[in-house]
Amino acid sequence: MATRNRTGFRRLVLGLGGALGLFALALAPAAAETPAKRPPAGAAEMQLSFAPIVRKVAPAVVNIYTKRVVETRPISPLFNDPFFRRFFGDEFQVGPQKRVLGALGSGVILRSDGVIVTNHHVIDGAQQITVVLSDRREFEATVMLSDERTDLAILHIDPGSAKLPTIELRDEADLEVGDLVLAVGNPFGVGQTVTSGIVSALARTTVGITDFRSFIQTDAAINPGNSGGALVSMDGRLVGVNTAIYSKSGGSIGIGFAIPASMVRTVLQAALAGTKLRRPWLGAEGEDVTAEIAGSIGLAHIGGVILKGIYPNGPAAQAGLKDGDVVVAVNGREIADGEDLRFRIATLPIGGTAELGVVRGRQQLTLPIKLVPAPEDPPRNQTKLEGPVPLAGATVANLSPALAEEMGTVRVADKGVVIVSIDRSSIAQRLRLAPGDIVLALNGDRVNSVADLKRLLGQKPPVWQLQINRAGQVINLNVRA
Repeated sequence: MATRNRTGFRRLVLGLGGALGLFALALAPAAAETPAKRPPAGAAEMQLSFAPIVRKVAPAVVNIYTKRVVETRPISPLFNDPFFRRFFGDEFQVGPQKRVLGALGSGVILRSDGVIVTNHHVIDGAQQITVVLSDRREFEATVMLSDERTDLAILHIDPGSAKLPTIELRDEADLEVGDLVLAVGNPFGVGQTVTSGIVSALARTTVGITDFRSFIQTDAAINPGNSGGALVSMDGRLVGVNTAIYSKSGGSIGIGFAIPASMVRTVLQAALAGTKLRRPWLGAEGEDVTAEIAGSIGLAHIGGVILKGIYPNGPAAQAGLKDGDVVVAVNGREIADGEDLRFRIATLPIGGTAELGVVRGRQQLTLPIKLVPAPEDPPRNQTKLEGPVPLAGATVANLSPALAEEMGTVRVADKGVVIVSIDRSSIAQRLRLAPGDIVLALNGDRVNSVADLKRLLGQKPPVWQLQINRAGQVINLNVRA
């Protein structure tokens, strides 16, 4: 009965739909007719294929295999206890065991003499890196530069007199959502694989993969092992390096992310120059312009960064920027938010200038800003603290704009001594101190430098009084000596 009722209802709906459809057709003008579909016009259209692009780029995409040796501790320290061995002998003694861990990924040849880009996380901690070309030749690779903040690494192999196939870099500036792209890599270690898709989004800044976030999102299938592989456009050029996926199962669900070619070019230039990777410094900080902020300041466009801190004599100050200014573009390219602004500045070459599009009240300004690195002033004097003191196990340094830029957890106005790192199981960790904490005062005395802190730690008070600045919040700790 239930089946018949449902069937009857379905027929009623379809009947009404057909009647309404005929009624609509009767009223619709002739110009609204749907264009007729047609079969392929000829053999040429039937044979459209990505194969020419794949033939061009696939030889320049390599497989990367890494190995590293780790030591594992005994299952139980009881086996190494002298009392245990006294009764059961040394045959049960178990020392640290060495294990070889392997990992795989992909890479892209950028220069014919063997310069390759991949992800930092693919080769991080590796003691041996093997690059396998598409023709199955194998080479041992050396690391020219590896940068955790961008998750990019530049490798080098020696092909001798042979010239290796390469892929040319293409700036993603003219890439648009909807453009066709191909992802080439070595997913799951099955061998070189090509997948196709489109650019799903640009300037994705909410994905917490690297410190500089402005990813190309694609629905081309990317899986484990694709990391470091190529995302190429229809002209056969590299628009991005595949680096991560959004997935609950570990496999592709059509949301993959690639580091744009502009950042790849910046890291490559530093590697070829043999210098430390240095990035331009804005010398200002701000807040993303939300709909609420845009409404409150009368801004018609949602997006950009409203400045709320200008470093004295920094590039932003010298360019004439002020608190309350809204940065909406860099070199004519719109800025979505603060992460997008950092990315755009970081990919520009040091030594030149950039033009910032700025909204100040009702004015629209274009202000030139010098592209200079953050200064290392004062010098870091990085020091690890030890002994019976509350900061034992912490490595501290004098806070400078360069260090603040590197850490990304401190503000322009912050000064003094910052905690850079903390040893596990140390006194500092047990006190729940963290990297990025700024030591304001010790025992009531202001701490302005590492030298001040070391001098104050030489005291022997009954109770240590420690004052910490954590992201703008002041924390007071009392620790018995």
